[in-house]
Amino acid sequence: MACAGGSVVVYDESLTCYDFGPAHPMNPVRVDLTMQLTRSLGLIDGDGLSAVAAPDASDEDLLLVHDPALIEAVRRAGADPSIHDPRFGLGTDDNPTFRDMHQAARHVVGASLEAARRVWNGQAIHAANIAGGLHHAMPDAVSGFCVYNDVAVAIRWLLANGAHRVAYVDVDVHHGDGVQKIFWDDPRVLTISLHETGEMLFPGTGFPAETGGPEAIGTSVNVALPPGTADAGWLRAFHAVVPAVVRGFAPDILITQHGCDSHRLDPLAHLMLSVEGQRASYLALHDLAHEVCGGRWVATGGGGYAVVDVVPRSWTHLLAIVGGAPLDPVTETPAEWHEAVSERLGVRAPGSMGDGAQVSYRDFDDGMDPDSWLDRAISATRSAVFPEHGLDPGGW
Repeated sequence: MACAGGSVVVYDESLTCYDFGPAHPMNPVRVDLTMQLTRSLGLIDGDGLSAVAAPDASDEDLLLVHDPALIEAVRRAGADPSIHDPRFGLGTDDNPTFRDMHQAARHVVGASLEAARRVWNGQAIHAANIAGGLHHAMPDAVSGFCVYNDVAVAIRWLLANGAHRVAYVDVDVHHGDGVQKIFWDDPRVLTISLHETGEMLFPGTGFPAETGGPEAIGTSVNVALPPGTADAGWLRAFHAVVPAVVRGFAPDILITQHGCDSHRLDPLAHLMLSVEGQRASYLALHDLAHEVCGGRWVATGGGGYAVVDVVPRSWTHLLAIVGGAPLDPVTETPAEWHEAVSERLGVRAPGSMGDGAQVSYRDFDDGMDPDSWLDRAISATRSAVFPEHGLDPGGW
């Protein structure tokens, strides 16, 4: 699995300045602990994965997606966090204002842009920004812990610099509503989101019938999973939809969002994946990038609120795969990382890189169960979008 051309993770410590405060679920310590774990396992600055600094996105970059009025409102709120502006979603429980908010948010965008540039220009075969994946941000409003939509800006940059078709796959437990909205009527961008159904979870969208605007029907793909879905069901859904649609779309580059809040320990959602199940999805997306678009792959973080027990391990697996050296889930976590977790948070770190789960799934094309909520969800998605890609949706 060696990656010719090398791979990069775009990271510097100032990315953890994207900080809504100590009481907020999205604590940037999760990013810091991930990088500490990745380094302590010897995965960075070897033959496979190098760390490069993140630049700031310019206003010109942000304007590829966001309204000038939003950018100015975020800038004002960052200068005076007492400003709460409901027109732009600023100052809510989900999106409290904080000092230097604009600077912190544009730095995250700059990291994803740098990842996209390096892959597109051939400097790296794969690139990652684990601080990115802020998929709920809208052109004219912040939303769901997301100020600016770094993945959408990166996709717009790619389209402006020669990419003809971009595929975006989102495995966060929450629907990637911001990215979907931004590219709703753009036939050059395929957006696929696997998430817990909006009947149960924020943002309340992402149903199979959401298939794209009149100029791009079939390019918005949504798999709305029932609560309680675990590894076998999640992977069944993934493999029943994602590879076939991505192959049919034939993108130039694959952009992925890897929110790990689908894990059974996550406090904000109701799916039941293990670290091993999440790792299986990362491997599948890596292989799909090599099969379909010459290996060109940009991976981002996203949600994930079990900040010690889940996020560092899951995203370290992601970075290991980006770097071409997947880790065995039975690998022990290093003593130096345990000490860092204890000193920083006063809690005990997980002892290994996995949960001890055995991952397998049954292929959907081998037969479906019409009494299964999961299988009905898969079938609804396939029926809604497969014909638009010349694919047989199957059924019962």
